[in-house]
Amino acid sequence: MRRFVVAVTLACAISTTLFAQWPSFVRQDIPRTSEGKPDLSAPPPRLPNGKIDFSGTWESRIPPSGRLGGPMVPNLAPTDPALAAFVDIGQNVKEGLPFTSWAAELRRQRMASNSKDNPDANCLPLGFMQLHTHSQPRKVVQNVNDLVIMYEANYGLRNIYTDGRSLPANDPQPWWYGYSVGKYDGDTLVVETIGLRDEGWLDVNGAPFTSGGKITERFRRPAYGRIEIDITIDDAKAYTKPWTVRVNWRLGADEEPIEFICNENNIDVKHLK
Repeated sequence: MRRFVVAVTLACAISTTLFAQWPSFVRQDIPRTSEGKPDLSAPPPRLPNGKIDFSGTWESRIPPSGRLGGPMVPNLAPTDPALAAFVDIGQNVKEGLPFTSWAAELRRQRMASNSKDNPDANCLPLGFMQLHTHSQPRKVVQNVNDLVIMYEANYGLRNIYTDGRSLPANDPQPWWYGYSVGKYDGDTLVVETIGLRDEGWLDVNGAPFTSGGKITERFRRPAYGRIEIDITIDDAKAYTKPWTVRVNWRLGADEEPIEFICNENNIDVKHLK
């Protein structure tokens, strides 16, 4: 695995082992089993308007891996979309990602330089596909009009508006996380994102996306302790057709993100060659 990944993993390990964090605390409104433990198989919570509430602190890896990495939270059915991965987002896509010749060459160049230009290696905002699959947790806070995701990795912050507004159609200035609006289709929150910065990174290996692309996420919370997100990438410059992968999260009932300031004591960049 690339030195970039090792550096990030070591940084995560140091963050969690040298400094004490909040003591374990489970909120009183979490459903519990007869033994008094959090009941992660209970029905999901709902907002005052009756829609599914995705709030909580979520891990992308199975326990006890936590911030140190480990296997992704698995799919539950063989018919689920291919499971995304942090290093190679399309490693489980049977036919591989449908790169255009431009995108395949750009990815080859990025891998040839050990992914040293990945925003994560330079303490810049990650593409949110890397944030979705990152081993560090993320916290969702939601009300009727807004869903905010606070990613521990590189202190990322993403806003998804659920107040009925439309995506901007006035050629907006590209943003690291783009412009995201969501609406419910039954119990599924469908989020559309446009206006991303050009030539971004979907994974460590450098699978690209461009400012002309559109990303659609379908968030489901089938149980209190599980979120499933199906993500469709539609980007004609980088891919010959749209493609879909799955990300699963598990609830960290007694967990909170830590303050992670990537550029603080960052001594890795000068070693990336």
